[in-house]
Amino acid sequence: MLYDPSQKYQPHPPIHLPDRQWPNKQLTHAPRWLSTDLRDGNQALADPMDGLRKLRFWELLLQCGFKEIEVAFPSASETDFQFVRQLIEERRIPHDVTIQVLTQARTDLIERTFAALEGASRATLHLYNATAPLFRRLVFRQSKEEIIQLAVSATRQIRALCEANPQTQWSYEYSPETFCFTESDFALQICEAVADVWEPCCERPMIINLPATVEVNTPNVYADQIEYFCRHFSRRNAVCISVHPHNDRGSGVASAELAILAGADRVEGCLFGNGERTGNVCLVTMAMNLYSQGVSPQLDFSDIKHVVEEVEQCNQLPVHPRHPYAGKLAFTAFSGSHQDAIKKGFTARQQSSSPLWEMPYLPVDPNDIGCSYEAVIRVNSQSGKSGAAWILEQNHGLVLPRGLQQDFSRHVQEQTDRDGNEMTLNALWQLFRKLYGPHQLADRQLLEYRSESQTEGGLSLQARVQTPEGILTLQGKGNGLLSATADALKSQFKVAFSIEDYHEHTLGRHSESRSAAYIRCTFANGESRWGVGIDNDVARASLQALLNALPINSSN
Repeated sequence: MLYDPSQKYQPHPPIHLPDRQWPNKQLTHAPRWLSTDLRDGNQALADPMDGLRKLRFWELLLQCGFKEIEVAFPSASETDFQFVRQLIEERRIPHDVTIQVLTQARTDLIERTFAALEGASRATLHLYNATAPLFRRLVFRQSKEEIIQLAVSATRQIRALCEANPQTQWSYEYSPETFCFTESDFALQICEAVADVWEPCCERPMIINLPATVEVNTPNVYADQIEYFCRHFSRRNAVCISVHPHNDRGSGVASAELAILAGADRVEGCLFGNGERTGNVCLVTMAMNLYSQGVSPQLDFSDIKHVVEEVEQCNQLPVHPRHPYAGKLAFTAFSGSHQDAIKKGFTARQQSSSPLWEMPYLPVDPNDIGCSYEAVIRVNSQSGKSGAAWILEQNHGLVLPRGLQQDFSRHVQEQTDRDGNEMTLNALWQLFRKLYGPHQLADRQLLEYRSESQTEGGLSLQARVQTPEGILTLQGKGNGLLSATADALKSQFKVAFSIEDYHEHTLGRHSESRSAAYIRCTFANGESRWGVGIDNDVARASLQALLNALPINSSN
């Protein structure tokens, strides 16, 4: 890299728009969407889709609710041409869906494009030619007047062919390609000339697409360009203004959102941002951004995992695990502080009657797009006490007391530091069982117990416990069941301890639900240990928890 990049690169100049209005506006409704996955996205693949993959993608786009789909560049390849024919001849196009095709401004290519569309009930012809100074000077070596004449002549031919085929409802789209680094006045001039030929009206719908073919500036500059165009274009009310942002600077979504604020009506892009170089604007991200603000995107991503799987199969490209909303790690928190905030958020939500989603670190409810809460919190060496506790609560119904959360977290931290890996759900559960024995441990299992009230007060207990050495009979007395059991254990195992903490809860809402009990004991040497018991009877769960809290080597 150059120490002084200004020797080689110059900033793209902004336009003068001191009274811009878009910063004061808010997104309140969804734009018109156009998926160009089958055209722009397809041409960017190392191995372009064959007919079967394109058809699979087409069906997915219909399931997602797209009403405008750019399906091909039919004059560019026989595969694209035949795909358009297949959609039409096999009547695969719903009555409320408009297919769109792209063509360059050449007579033979335009004729070939119309041949592909023969018999379509409705279609949009999309014409483009590059207009920026760099392209005029280096690529085409044409003057402004020649560039305008190229677009006008092609538009005239397209209008004549549309009128010669009235059985199809035609719409026309014109793109001054490289709009974002074309002089604003020249972009207006060429679009005015094209519109003069097409004469947009209800019978002849027209779309003017203003692409950020290559991102060259910040999204606010693109928004200024869109607002300037919308203000000064003479037929603004007769046309739909569309935008097609690329992602060269990583700002594709922001550019599209600000362009809508600036007056655009329609957004062209691809699912998960596929496209040339760094890709097109991601329609999934933009749609879900609207959704997270309470605005219906008019697209259906309620099974986002299925959408990801289909797109990955068709494009033969992976969706990044941290892709917004759709990646496998999009809703996952490893950090302890994040996990604690999320856990508290879910606890508050369970206790609230408000329908509003108010959740730290989660902009939307994963359930809304078909994702479970399993992946929200995962445990590694970065995790705190809340992570492991959340997983046990979600998968086993255990609501650990705060002290037990801290104790278990310490053991989890030691293991993840030692292994250096994420801890799986199964490994976490096995460690918990080993430490606290929520189910009866093999070396100390309560078989049965009987308690009786004493005439002088208090309670006596008799219990049978399975140990590796055989079955032991315990006897003890106390003020209650736990104190009587503690008395019996102290006598049998010759161990001094006191019960410092006790918690219990049911594992369900039904009368036959099991109960969980948590007990912390402190021993003479200062050691503190937790035990956990689960049983259909809360008393048995408590007694088993006390047995599990004893040190493993305490039996005779």
